[in-house]
Order: sequence, then C-alpha cells, then structure tokens
Amino acid sequence: MTQAQFFQAVAEGSQVSKAQVRAVFEAVEEVVTKRLKAEGKIPLGGLGAVKLVDRKARIGRNPATGEQIKIPARTAIKLTPAKALKDIFNKKAKK
Repeated sequence: MTQAQFFQAVAEGSQVSKAQVRAVFEAVEEVVTKRLKAEGKIPLGGLGAVKLVDRKARIGRNPATGEQIKIPARTAIKLTPAKALKDIFNKKAKK
C-alpha cells in the first residue's frame, strides 16, 4: 500500500477529504517528533507506544566479506504494539 492509497482508505473510512487526512497526519507527525524529543515516549492509543531507546556500540560483521566492523552507538525509535493489537495477530490455536 502506498501513502496515497493509505490516505485514500482513511478518507473513505472517516468520510473526510484526502487533503484533510494528509493535514491530520502531518500534524500527528509534528506532535510525535516534538514529544519524542521532549519526553522520549508517546502513547498512540490502541496502536501502542513509540519510544526512544539507546543502542550500545557493538562489533558487527560484513555479510559479504566476513570482515568485522564497528557499529556506533545510536538512538533508535521503537514501536511497542498494544496488547489488543498483538492479540489480533497472535491468536493461540484452539485445542
């Protein structure tokens, strides 16, 4: 699904224009960016939460050559899905 298709599907589901959906998502993107910088974690309702995690520096391996390389420390963005969302996709088999 492309971004345009996503916006179209949301527009159809919420009965607002595609332009309005795009404007809302741009506003959400701005709020999430600002709040992550300030707080490091943001709840996203039934979807889960987005948070910053620090990754330590480590030694990796180039898969093509086998040569060891140093991977620097960095801050990553992690999405933790809500339990309800995980349960939808991880239903246990009925016995």
